[in-house]
Amino acid sequence: MLRALAVLLCLTSFTYQGISQNVYLLYDDSVPQAAYGSRMLERSLREQKYSVLEDHKGYDFLINIAVDEALDDEAFAIIPEGKIITVKGGDKRGMIYGCLALAEMVRRGTALRDVVAHKEKPRYPLRAIKHNTPWYTYRPSSALDQHYETVRDIRYWEAFLDMMAENRFNSLSLWNLHPFVYMIKPKNFPEASPFGDKEMKEWQDLHKEILRMADERAIDTYVIPFNIFVSKEFSDAHGVAKRNFYPHYYVEGDTSELVKRYTRECVTQLLQEYPTLTGIGLTLGEGMAGMTPQQREDWMYSTYIEGMRLAGRKVKLVHRIPFSSTTESLGATSRELEQLTRRAIEREAEHDFIEGPIWADLKYNWSHAHSTPKLIKVHGGEMFDTFYNPEPTGYKITYTARNEDFFALRWGVPDFIRAHIAENSQAYVGGYFIGSETYIPAKDYFTALDGEVDWTYAFQRQWLFYKLWGRLLYNPQTPDEVFQAEFDRLYGAAGKDMLQAFALASSTQLRLNSLYDTRWDHTLYGEGFLALVGDKTQYISVDNLINQKTLDPDYVSVKDYVAATVTGKSFKSGAITPPVLIDMLRKDCFKALELVKNKDVSKSLSLRYEVADVRVWANLGLHLASKLEGAVYLQMYRVKGGEDAKKKAIEHLQRALRYWDEVVSITRPIYKDMPLTHYNGSSHDRNDDNLFHWALVRKEVQNDIDIARKAVRQ
Repeated sequence: MLRALAVLLCLTSFTYQGISQNVYLLYDDSVPQAAYGSRMLERSLREQKYSVLEDHKGYDFLINIAVDEALDDEAFAIIPEGKIITVKGGDKRGMIYGCLALAEMVRRGTALRDVVAHKEKPRYPLRAIKHNTPWYTYRPSSALDQHYETVRDIRYWEAFLDMMAENRFNSLSLWNLHPFVYMIKPKNFPEASPFGDKEMKEWQDLHKEILRMADERAIDTYVIPFNIFVSKEFSDAHGVAKRNFYPHYYVEGDTSELVKRYTRECVTQLLQEYPTLTGIGLTLGEGMAGMTPQQREDWMYSTYIEGMRLAGRKVKLVHRIPFSSTTESLGATSRELEQLTRRAIEREAEHDFIEGPIWADLKYNWSHAHSTPKLIKVHGGEMFDTFYNPEPTGYKITYTARNEDFFALRWGVPDFIRAHIAENSQAYVGGYFIGSETYIPAKDYFTALDGEVDWTYAFQRQWLFYKLWGRLLYNPQTPDEVFQAEFDRLYGAAGKDMLQAFALASSTQLRLNSLYDTRWDHTLYGEGFLALVGDKTQYISVDNLINQKTLDPDYVSVKDYVAATVTGKSFKSGAITPPVLIDMLRKDCFKALELVKNKDVSKSLSLRYEVADVRVWANLGLHLASKLEGAVYLQMYRVKGGEDAKKKAIEHLQRALRYWDEVVSITRPIYKDMPLTHYNGSSHDRNDDNLFHWALVRKEVQNDIDIARKAVRQ
């Protein structure tokens, strides 16, 4: 049934010759996606003082919303023709994107008579969010537990899914060790459930509503468990998988027939009870120690793949590339492992119950994608060419771009994301997962100041991060003006140049991580200048900075730079030596500070936080520049001697401390002490002594000066 909404434009600055305008929205309200897109468009019209009418007679503009299969999947076009504006999508998702694009124009002040023709189509078919749940989390930590109530609130999910649709993310993946008992009561294993009937229904209602809202927004949904894990109740009842449950995660695999049957039946029942669940993921990892790569693939096939077949419907599949070529959970990559894995994925792709392409997923630069846009490593080490040579037909490679580095500070470097996409534009690349393992973007546990702000949830604080990744993965040609326009809408004239300021200042994260090699999650926490040193997470000392190798091969470590300098060796063209990096940091960070220096933040607490984050990133960059300079002089003194070098090392490290003190001065009033998963260190157990604030690590920063003072020539 066609339903029309008439919208009356009240007298505003956008009225034409003093005459108010009526707008008629024409769409099929029996299609949930059409109704959603129209609702979002109507909301923007209301923000511009439109009134909604039921009668369509006498419209000034008709907005015709429909699907046109002549367009590509997910593509959209906005076509103004006099009084009629047509919004059409190549499918339901594209139709929503067209509505959201027109809504954005209206929200930013474009009058309907001034709408110009516009069309876009997606760069990648998969643009996914990785979202961990605070129940049965991968790691035990109060930093994750604290989100429990927020993530159980359906209002959180409505806001999060709206953000995803607005930013063109088309897939939501939900991750935890063992999601099944939160979504089903296993028919043949009711003893596995930790819940009574009432609580079980509450969990099921929550998940069903999340999936319903996702479907309404044309967002695919995936459940991605870790393996091999069960519930504690199942383990206790049968005496199997004795450590394969929360909070344990780094454990041996249990390959007993009972665990296989339980897992297989859970997969089937989940897919049958949640018919709108798009797909499921395979994770060959921490709960599989002691198994060979072939044994892991065989176990997955006999449980997950067979469970999918028995579900009796089509299912999409994410096959995460195994990260261990040995029987250890944290092993190394190898060409042989890649060959074995490719054979397994190609076998899966032959099944008619698996809807292709399969997403063969790899971690980009292990757990720290916000570093260099070049692919240097995946989980376990080097990536060989097996997965794309020859080019696959049944699967596409996807990359998980993890953020384990900045949770409090806002971040936004659009050219970095464009460079990422340019590096990975091959036909065999299917897209990205964006998200974290040590952070859940739900509860705002950062904001210390009382007052009205533009956010309720943590992800809303980081709106620029999600908007940049989502919109650029959809269309990397999206210009910076689109993102700057959102600052203008939020803050008016005070928002001027904020995108440029963030791009300059938050490049500090990229440069630190390109300079400082990283591996798994806890090996770096960029915004805090923390790293895993031995078994403990601590501030990156000047000695750590000197001796750590670089991630990006174009960067030169302090140790290598000094060794080459004293022997008269030169560097290749384009090498980013410490002096080059110091100049880059100072140029960009001083420029960022100049851009925000005279911002009037008195009328907006939200803008105060945005400006403060620019200032923090900039001062962290200047801290790194002075620290690097001090590190070079310190290493030079150790290698060559000379009291002048030692004196300069101390001076530069003292300056680095002053920049750190500026960070503390900015953040102490506005940011709470924040629980941080990284403080688990290399332990597999939780550490509740885990609060982070820049003020709390000042003594570690100051210790650099003592290191320099006590230095002796080697």
